[in-house]
Amino acid sequence: MLTYTSIRELRERLREWREANPKGKVGFVPTMGFLHEGHASLIERSRGENGLTVVSVFVNPLQFGPNEDFERYPRDPERDAAICGRAGADLLFAPDVREMYPKKTITKVLVEQLTDRLCGASRPGHFDGVGTVVSKLFHIVQPDRAYFGLKDAQQVAVIERMAEDLNLPVEIVPCPTVREPDGLALSSRNVYLTAEQREQAVVLNEALGKAEEWLAEPGIDAAGLRERIVAYIGRAPLAVIDYVEVLTYPDLQPPDSVAALHIGRGSRIIVALAVKFGGTRLIDNRIFG
Repeated sequence: MLTYTSIRELRERLREWREANPKGKVGFVPTMGFLHEGHASLIERSRGENGLTVVSVFVNPLQFGPNEDFERYPRDPERDAAICGRAGADLLFAPDVREMYPKKTITKVLVEQLTDRLCGASRPGHFDGVGTVVSKLFHIVQPDRAYFGLKDAQQVAVIERMAEDLNLPVEIVPCPTVREPDGLALSSRNVYLTAEQREQAVVLNEALGKAEEWLAEPGIDAAGLRERIVAYIGRAPLAVIDYVEVLTYPDLQPPDSVAALHIGRGSRIIVALAVKFGGTRLIDNRIFG
């Protein structure tokens, strides 16, 4: 695996590879580092589907609000490189902030409507930063396929729509959420949890499992389902709910009927959660249908 910190040098290496492999496909896994097995699964899938796999590690300041954890966001570049190498990455792109943003950014990529709810409502400006940095990375790498975990399903929906609306020549590949043995979704922020918080955090996956059972009940509507999920999460004393939403997917709108909630009726439903344990905010979701 080769590591690059310069946009110019990475582009030159990609140009050379494409000239030598004119029919080869480039897979891309953008990350914010502090990698775990969830990221490794994306890299491994790209490795199996493409001739060259590029991984980026960049903690993007544009997607953090003024009171969020940019400075304390966990970083471990040596461990990240080791995980990328074991998973089969060919190129690692690890720029610093000055390389990605040499001047104050006055051009941004904004995706409307899909960002009005969920984390977009809880973290104003977050998806402006996501859209901008992912657009930049797509232009730098010019991948044929890009791989994203569905743990952040809203992010996947936003990036899919951005690529569609802007006619970007990249296939967005959503990949299943990878979980701990007890069901907690893998996240770089899990390291912040105390032992007691970690024990109680499994309530998120448990609530999503109950949601699947409740969705099978005749006549269940979004409001009733949400009320049951909130009550279930409330069984964990340390859990502070940011949001619990039941929406259509990928357009992220309230379902227009009880029938729309029934699995197999033509539209997909997402149950999405954001819950804080102390100062750590965890997200999770499940998509049905």
